[in-house]
Amino acid sequence: MNTTHQDRTLLQIVRSNVSGYLQQQTSIIPLVVFRVGFGLVMLISTLRFVQRGWIKQFYIDPSIHFTYLGFGWVTPLNATGMYTVFALMAVATLGMTLGFYYRISVIGFFLLFTYVELIDKSYYLNHYYFVSVLSFLMIFLPLNRAFSLDVTQKRVTPVATVPAWTLHSLRLQLTLVYVFAGIAKLEPDWLLHAQPLSLWLRAKADLPLIGHWFDSNFLPYAMSWAGAAYDLSIPFLLLWSRSRYVAYALVIFFHAFTALLFPIGMFPWIMMTSTLVFFSGRDYQKLKIIPSVIPAKETTQPGDAVSLPPVWTRVVLVAFIVIQLFMPLRHFLYPGPVLWTEEGFRFSWRVMLVDKQGAAFFTVLDPVTQQRWTVFPGHYLSAQQERQMAYQPDMILQFAHVLAQDFKTRGVQDPQVFAEVYVSMNGRGSQLFIDPQKNLAATPYSLAHRDWVLALSYP
Repeated sequence: MNTTHQDRTLLQIVRSNVSGYLQQQTSIIPLVVFRVGFGLVMLISTLRFVQRGWIKQFYIDPSIHFTYLGFGWVTPLNATGMYTVFALMAVATLGMTLGFYYRISVIGFFLLFTYVELIDKSYYLNHYYFVSVLSFLMIFLPLNRAFSLDVTQKRVTPVATVPAWTLHSLRLQLTLVYVFAGIAKLEPDWLLHAQPLSLWLRAKADLPLIGHWFDSNFLPYAMSWAGAAYDLSIPFLLLWSRSRYVAYALVIFFHAFTALLFPIGMFPWIMMTSTLVFFSGRDYQKLKIIPSVIPAKETTQPGDAVSLPPVWTRVVLVAFIVIQLFMPLRHFLYPGPVLWTEEGFRFSWRVMLVDKQGAAFFTVLDPVTQQRWTVFPGHYLSAQQERQMAYQPDMILQFAHVLAQDFKTRGVQDPQVFAEVYVSMNGRGSQLFIDPQKNLAATPYSLAHRDWVLALSYP
């Protein structure tokens, strides 16, 4: 009984300390800076998508889309509808930035952005997933309680401080991204063979002045090891006040350098902006680079302060964190190297770890007449879709199902579909990727292990 009582007392003490820590008041300034910075980057990103003609190229022109498992019902709208989606998305980013009907704006942005990304996995990028994750988290945070039109127009009461959980939730998400990206780099291709950086850097050897460095053996290894060390350490250096300024200088250098070398879109700017949340309110006041976001007369009144969220919100946030911890580890449920099989590859922060090239050809067989047809994916897919499909097993399977359905409409009963796919990875020679004897038309699309993906032959 005494032991049980002591255990309960200890548990109560732990709960009390954790609750007290999470409710400890901290300046709202870092959250305001994050909201404005993230909103502006998302506005630029949305306009960039429109300006480059990607709405038509990615979502309107293709007749086939590779949807995610369980989201086959997500389909693109017509041309007017898709342009309307992006117009509303731009409006939502402005609402987030200005804190104008903030909750409606961030919910709208999350739904619209995630809808677009679910249409076709051919365009999957880690930072697109990151944007969806961050915008979902922002729904539950009081980022509009200062320096916002919602305050000016008296839709919300201004506050100077918020409980620490609101700030730490964003910092935790960023830390998970960096740490899992660093852990993913602790594997032979990256550390022992400097792949795929060796391939990518040597492709830059013709650059003036600095190109000869990229053709060396030393630089790819140095950058590979430095990249792993950076990912594993940078969030903790940002958390420590004594190293924070130097750490943020490293953030700027690292992401600006990668942006100059590699075509990775808005990812560097998203990270440079998001990591500003690691600075404290005192840091911003000390730097004096932004005006005070809390006018002296806008002091928090009793009952106005933000506290712990309702129980249902806490349940959602805990479930969200658990999912973020599990998703990068789910590849352990499958045999074989994840970079090759890609089982558990997406949504796991495996950033710039693999260079794959593939070539895929399909054969459709009528089992009744034994007639065969050779199919080239380019007759059905865009160049981007064909390139991505050629080395991703789930997309190969989906395309086989598309072919089976297409030949059924032509009068072939129960068509069989076989794939001859050759893939090279991180400088290895090309090898047969898919069991050519496997009837993919009869293979279900599921989370089950894909035993029809052949083992990696080259060490």
